[in-house]
Amino acid sequence: MTNTMTRLSITQAASERLIAAAAAKATEIGVPMVIAIVDESGLLKAFRRMDGAPSLSIDIATNKAFTSVSFGIPTHSWFDFIKNDPPLLHSIVHTPRLVAFGGGYPIKEGDHMIGGIGVSGGHYDQDMVVAEAGLAALAG
Repeated sequence: MTNTMTRLSITQAASERLIAAAAAKATEIGVPMVIAIVDESGLLKAFRRMDGAPSLSIDIATNKAFTSVSFGIPTHSWFDFIKNDPPLLHSIVHTPRLVAFGGGYPIKEGDHMIGGIGVSGGHYDQDMVVAEAGLAALAG
């Protein structure tokens, strides 16, 4: 029996590819965004606040990335998970750093969670499109 474990983490180079692809998509749709990449532990790895992106989006993007890696699910999945459970719906939303709307995704390599991406600056539908464009940069 072992008392240790090995964790895989997103590289700086991969983080920068995600940021570049997400920023390119944000430019394409005309919405300045904040893009945050966290490692497998939820610690900030890479970050960009595009010119004109709202300052409130700094914390929101970072918290979306943190939420997605902490639970291993996209942030938009949270609402469906809690909407029909009143005790959970009315209590878990007070959890610091938890975001229950779109724009945060876990970053996986195979079966391994290696990080998270969080995007904020537009409507959460736009944030999701930009985050998904970033994730696509790892697949290709």
